[in-house]
Amino acid sequence: MKKLLILCFAYTLTLYAATGSIQVWTSPNPKGTITPQTIEEAFNSVGLDVLANNNMNKPFKLRFGKTHYKIYNLAIFMNNDLTLRLIKKEPLFGVLSPMTMSIWSDGKSINVATLSLKGMSRTTHTDFKDKDLRKYAALIQKALKKAMPKGHFKRLSYSEKDVNENYLVHYEYSIESEAAKSPQEYEENFEDEFTGELEALGFLFPNYLNLKEDLFEDANYDAYDFYNTISICKFDVIFPVSKLHPEVGAYAPCTMFIYKKRNENIMHVGFLGVQNWITTAHIMDNSSKEPLIKAENTIKKVLEEIE
Repeated sequence: MKKLLILCFAYTLTLYAATGSIQVWTSPNPKGTITPQTIEEAFNSVGLDVLANNNMNKPFKLRFGKTHYKIYNLAIFMNNDLTLRLIKKEPLFGVLSPMTMSIWSDGKSINVATLSLKGMSRTTHTDFKDKDLRKYAALIQKALKKAMPKGHFKRLSYSEKDVNENYLVHYEYSIESEAAKSPQEYEENFEDEFTGELEALGFLFPNYLNLKEDLFEDANYDAYDFYNTISICKFDVIFPVSKLHPEVGAYAPCTMFIYKKRNENIMHVGFLGVQNWITTAHIMDNSSKEPLIKAENTIKKVLEEIE
């Protein structure tokens, strides 16, 4: 048995490091010396491990016959120590484990979009003043400045006002007593059914993390039977949206958490709803909104049909 929880936490953030949830670091790049690869190297060098850095133009060209930008990459990155500390305090931080960024260029300049401190706090319901969250945000800025020393934060054409909800789509699955004897097997069966259904509908899963094995066990942290995250992407969504809103790569590929705490018979599954994209990036055009809403409805339908 399961129930859907749309968590809309209304809390006040008092000190903003950025005017909105998305920040875009931009730099002149007339000679093309700054590339997605050099940006990846800069992130790695400061402790933000880049787990994937995908050139989206290649599949866009094959599938749609065209591209929107000279460069358009979607990358995912993570700092293990800070991720562990933050999840210990707030399990919802899994929706940013890993984090995401988009990298794009028109040939004259190059841009990187990530979530700001405000966006990280709002989407995960983590205290804006939390020292580990602030360290994470500072590390991202350090990486951006190292990758693009002549860069600056771009003034976006819109400003975010009064967005204080995290728009998390959150399901709870009650695990019956028999299944609870082998929670890992229950979770594996769930993942197989979920990914199998969505793969048949054109969804891709560019990254998978077993946080319990990769992070928790080494730190002797034993609060979960399992905690996994899956990155979800679909070309038919990101291609039309990125045309006018390349910065929404700060949310893509979408990260979904799947976890079960010890001594609880509830499995939690959640991801950031597309209202984040629509609201914080001021997406008004139907050519962008419709594929986002359609994709979310498809994911929700699959989750609701899994027993």
